[in-house]
Amino acid sequence: MQTNEQKLQQEVTAENGRQELVRTEKAITVDFKMVTFSLAGKDYGVDIMNVKEIAKASKFTYVPNAAPFLRGVYNLRGEIIPVIDFRIFFHLPAERKSEDAQENLLIVRLEDHVYGVIVDSIDKVVGIQSSTIQPPHPIFGDINIKYIHGVVENQGRLYIILDVNRIFEQKEEEKPRLISETPSGNFFAAQTAILEKEQPGSSAKASASELEFIKETLFALKHFAASPLNEGWVETRFGEWKKLRNNKELQLKNVEDADEFLGNFYSPCNGRLWDEDYAEKVLAALPDLTSKTITVWNPGCGKGYESYSLACILKKRYKDARIKIWASDNDLLAVSSAPNMVFDLESVPTIYHEYLVKGRYGYSFNPEIKDAILFEYHDMKNVNPFTDLDMIMARDVLSFLDPNEQIKVLNDFAEKLKARGLLFVGQHEVVPEDEWTRLGTEPVSLYMLNS
Repeated sequence: MQTNEQKLQQEVTAENGRQELVRTEKAITVDFKMVTFSLAGKDYGVDIMNVKEIAKASKFTYVPNAAPFLRGVYNLRGEIIPVIDFRIFFHLPAERKSEDAQENLLIVRLEDHVYGVIVDSIDKVVGIQSSTIQPPHPIFGDINIKYIHGVVENQGRLYIILDVNRIFEQKEEEKPRLISETPSGNFFAAQTAILEKEQPGSSAKASASELEFIKETLFALKHFAASPLNEGWVETRFGEWKKLRNNKELQLKNVEDADEFLGNFYSPCNGRLWDEDYAEKVLAALPDLTSKTITVWNPGCGKGYESYSLACILKKRYKDARIKIWASDNDLLAVSSAPNMVFDLESVPTIYHEYLVKGRYGYSFNPEIKDAILFEYHDMKNVNPFTDLDMIMARDVLSFLDPNEQIKVLNDFAEKLKARGLLFVGQHEVVPEDEWTRLGTEPVSLYMLNS
């Protein structure tokens, strides 16, 4: 007859057996393991079967005329491997580091080829059940969906599983080129095959590829669309950029890089009242107008500095005319604060002093100037009621629309202006000569609509 202790021991043994069985069953369900890492703050993974090892490395050997995302080559214990920066490849933001800074590398093996892949950080190995992997969805817009194997949730974290075979494959029937539409509306082929050998005379092609890559990155990071409107400046700036970067690290890794590239694009006095020099040049460029009421549309007015500057200059130029400016912007906060701007007298160029009045909190523009401007929230891409305008002030605005919108809005400008109406665009923007005649000289880009 069993004692109570014996019965208890049997129960414990049985329970341990059941738990072991559960653990075994759970272990059996783990049929997919991945190495996880982060890119731009999101979690990613790749099949562990494709990962040879992980490493830290720096001082990659630069490869001239290579695709922008190829950081160089690296000597991995006597084996020379190409090193790809996934952040650049996928147009993701990346912290700029010195050449000596260590990078996190996944060493990936695909058949007979070995690649180094730079990521932000490497986390751990995660085991999952393959049946829990969900198909990719367009919501993961950071990365082209064709490079995603699937998505899976594990312990409260969502992992995007990349298909490294698809990323690096070089099928003969699929030319190793990605055909995509550039911001300029033209089609181009950008090199995406990592180990494509350079052919004689390919330097110009590589440079063109780097330029197109920069154009795409500018659109992705700043919504700046390279097009015939600004292509002269873009190409000139690319030449300057290569000299600044000594032909290395030409690609734009983050918003800071994009801002630096666009640094000298903007028109003078952007985001502030026009200074004396620029205001005088605008004043000199304005032609005689016979209208008793001069109507102006100022899309993209921002906080209103440009609108106030223009109103004062128009009052100086057309003393007997009534000035009416519709100033609009799709930034509600900025345009809402514009009517209540207050200044220190010392911060306002002398040319505007006659239009200022002193208030309790500082100086503001007098009623004559304020009443001339109507600030309102409006997206210039949408329908608006403006017609028979004498002038449109749109400096540096068109370049931040996609190319199709640029064409549409420019046509809209032509329809809303009177015959021989005036259009201000950015210092580095040009409009079609068959429709417009240039009046202003650098840095004033003033055009008259051909009647």
